[in-house]
Amino acid sequence: MRIGIHTSIAGSLERSVLKAVEFGANTFQIFSTSPRQWRASPLAPSQIVLLQKAREKYDLYPLVIHDNYLINLASCTEELRQQSMMAFRGEIERALAIGAEYLVAHPGNCKGHSVEEGMYSVIRSLAEASQGLNTEKLTVLLENTAGAGAQLGCRLEELTVIRQFTMEQTDLKIGYCIDTCHCHVSGYGMTADAVEKSVAEIDRILGLENVPVIHANDSKTPFNSHLDRHANIGDGYIGKDGFRAILNHPKLSDKAFILETPHDEEAAGKKDVATLKELSQQKATKRAR
Repeated sequence: MRIGIHTSIAGSLERSVLKAVEFGANTFQIFSTSPRQWRASPLAPSQIVLLQKAREKYDLYPLVIHDNYLINLASCTEELRQQSMMAFRGEIERALAIGAEYLVAHPGNCKGHSVEEGMYSVIRSLAEASQGLNTEKLTVLLENTAGAGAQLGCRLEELTVIRQFTMEQTDLKIGYCIDTCHCHVSGYGMTADAVEKSVAEIDRILGLENVPVIHANDSKTPFNSHLDRHANIGDGYIGKDGFRAILNHPKLSDKAFILETPHDEEAAGKKDVATLKELSQQKATKRAR
């Protein structure tokens, strides 16, 4: 099973790989540049080579890039939409240069406009951002959201519409990234007694074959709260029992589980990776008995 964590590229791209290894991960996620600045720092070709060699040495696959927090592809204000589209084009270009398998994107928010207008902006932005680029080796993953304010992607049906129309207009491959915290707080329960129903619903609407990555995050806020607050594994409303059910679900065994939990101290990240590994093996151990 692929279990990983978000790591920092501060210092060098290679360092993000080495930190993932230290955490005990075999997959990982990074930002390709500062997530809170419009201006992106250029990536040195020598650093890209070192990252790729380190990934191969330590068998860290897949590599997931998360897009910049400032990007709002759903904006119906043309100036911001254009700025977001160009920033996302940069994300695609860096993902291709690095050799990342996946690029995760939040759909964004359409404050002051209808959901339909917001979805149209996302579709248009994705088409423009990928125009002229050979994206054959990259898949963009639309991430479900907590649904606060005017966020798109709280309802999974919105993601399917964006995927369908984007793929009709472009060669860009589109899939989905499911966040367990976002699911739980937007009405798709992730506790042990709710996982089976929610996974069936996700499969019905999105198709689990289109979900290669799952963000494994516990939730600081309760079911259907629409508040995006990540907690360490076992410290939130999903709990260890919920993650045990998620990790051992037969339809999720081939997914890459990536932590975005708080780990200002290194020990917290190592603990969360170790906890996911332990929980993923517990059901099998019980059967063996």
